Amino acid sequence: MGLYLHPMTTDLGMSRQTFSFAIAIQNLFYGFAQPFSGMIADRFGAARVMSAGALFYALGLVLMAHSTTGWELGLSAGVLIGTALSCCGFSVVYGVIARAFPPEKRSVALGAAGAAGSFGQFVMLPYGQALITGLGWHDALLTLAVTMLLILPLSTALVEKHPPELAGQPKQSIPDALREALGHRGYWLLCIAYTVCGFQVQFISLHFPAFLIDQHMSAETGMTALALIGLFNILGSYVWGWLGGRYTKKYLLSTLYLTRSIAIAVFIVTPITPGSVYAFGSVIGFLWLATVPLTSGVIAQIFGVRYLSTLTGIAFVFHQLGSFLGAGLGGYLFDTTGSYQLMWMLTIAMGVVSAILNWPVDDRPIERTKNGVRVTFS
Repeated sequence: MGLYLHPMTTDLGMSRQTFSFAIAIQNLFYGFAQPFSGMIADRFGAARVMSAGALFYALGLVLMAHSTTGWELGLSAGVLIGTALSCCGFSVVYGVIARAFPPEKRSVALGAAGAAGSFGQFVMLPYGQALITGLGWHDALLTLAVTMLLILPLSTALVEKHPPELAGQPKQSIPDALREALGHRGYWLLCIAYTVCGFQVQFISLHFPAFLIDQHMSAETGMTALALIGLFNILGSYVWGWLGGRYTKKYLLSTLYLTRSIAIAVFIVTPITPGSVYAFGSVIGFLWLATVPLTSGVIAQIFGVRYLSTLTGIAFVFHQLGSFLGAGLGGYLFDTTGSYQLMWMLTIAMGVVSAILNWPVDDRPIERTKNGVRVTFS
């Protein structure tokens, strides 16, 4: 969506704050709909949920192409596409993958899935920029709507034999799983830390192209930087997932968030050139969405995989609250101060806080008995 910020606001006479607020609404609906999408996927199957998401996504893009006011943009790019994302996102996919692999292979499998999603970002960014350049943003959105329908046949890969309970596991309902997770201190720490990931990722993905235009660079430079993020995220998602199978995931999460803050700090205090932009895109890409398989892996390690889509969906609410703030606050602070400087400072500080929050998470598996649940808190 960051590719569309500058051309749409220029042609429609919208402020960046208006466009950013619509994307902020998108992230909010993405987050709040995610637990329900996860519950439906855990109960009725992920393939059905993803197919519905593809249809919502295509409709949202068509309506976004015909939006001329902030309210119309909020409904199309915000509500519809946000709801669609909750049906097509990581939580729905990861639930299926986690159930398909044993614990010793699970982290690598989740990392590989994250890498596949990153490859999509790498491919779709130059594709999207080429459409905007060749067709204009309006027809580019309509073409993307048709492209989204490819999800329909591909979603059949998520069909799984879904027994009521996993073999050898005590019977548990969704309400039981929710009470268990919400009573666990470590789950809350993971969720709060996840907010920072959403804040950082959404601010950069939405506002970075416009930030670079403000630095007198071309739109292609911003597109290339985002594409590099996607390219290096392919490697990063797999490597961090591989590391998660060999080392303590919560410590890896702390390391990842702290390294993000260092990378951002180095970028903003050094002269901004195309070379530094591409270097930053490569480094931040390696750290980009590696938080997703690691966070999902910790949740699976503590609570098991039966209701993983549900529990990661709730965690993703916090992620998307951060995304809402990263998108909306970025536009607001730019319009009021004329600069993104304060937002860059916030991304650094919040990364340090998230590194601190992940460190004390009690990641020991919960011991369940037929008579109840026994949880040992740190």
